[in-house]
Amino acid sequence: MGPFDWLPHAPLEPLHLDWLARAGIEVAVLRLDRIDPLISGNKWFKLTEHLAQAQQAGASGIISLGGAYSNHLHALAAAGKRFGFATVGLLRGHPQETPTVLDLKAFGMQLHWLGYGGYRARHEPDFWLSWREQYPHLHPVPEGGGGLSGAMGCRQLVFQAQAQLCGLGWADYHGWWLAAGTGTTLAGLVLAEAGAHPVYGALAVPQDHGVERQVREIVQGGFELLDASRGGFAQVDPVLLAFIDATEQASGLPLEPLYTAKALLALKEQVEAGRFAVGTRLIFIHTGGLQGRRGFA
Repeated sequence: MGPFDWLPHAPLEPLHLDWLARAGIEVAVLRLDRIDPLISGNKWFKLTEHLAQAQQAGASGIISLGGAYSNHLHALAAAGKRFGFATVGLLRGHPQETPTVLDLKAFGMQLHWLGYGGYRARHEPDFWLSWREQYPHLHPVPEGGGGLSGAMGCRQLVFQAQAQLCGLGWADYHGWWLAAGTGTTLAGLVLAEAGAHPVYGALAVPQDHGVERQVREIVQGGFELLDASRGGFAQVDPVLLAFIDATEQASGLPLEPLYTAKALLALKEQVEAGRFAVGTRLIFIHTGGLQGRRGFA
């Protein structure tokens, strides 16, 4: 049903910022925002194992969940249009026409709005029963492409980055830093690393959202989560917006306020607090999501 030979490549690029230079710390960015104009970021890697399972099950497409600015649904719908499989999106809240939603419709995704209570029920054991009856030919994928299958697809990111270390002049590195929404990508890195390097997750959601529990269902250790939510998911404040502006001007690295900017600002705070020794080398994952910036225009 799909493009199992399509493996997009993310470049690994050095990040030059004054606060890193002052601390004597090197950071390279794995630019998942640059893999494809539409199927951007970590979302494709999360989807690959789910798509393989759908194919094995004889499904003709995917049904999944997200919000009105969902990067996951955007990548899923774009992939469905490009590679010719059906997509259905179950959306949080009530009908609205965000730029993302307009894209989902243009890509041919069929949408159902669940309200807020209906969306909260997505973790109930019988949530999928009625949807599977309505769409028996579709393979259900959890919110954000999560779970063990999503994590397995993200292992590839470690191999892509390691293959490019020589180009930076690095023999090795000391850890990973990335935003965590569901923790799926982080879990995939931990699986691939198998204890060789620690993985630091900057939480884009408050700590009571259960991300640590979701990660521990996949991996036991090898990671650390820090609260980078700045008061809540999608909470944006003047300090964060000023940081985005300054970083983009200084480095040319495009950021979005929900994930990548919060993660990089949290790293800056940790670096300035002396968390890492001089000479530390970290790989920062740019998880994409730039299409969601349109909600903050």
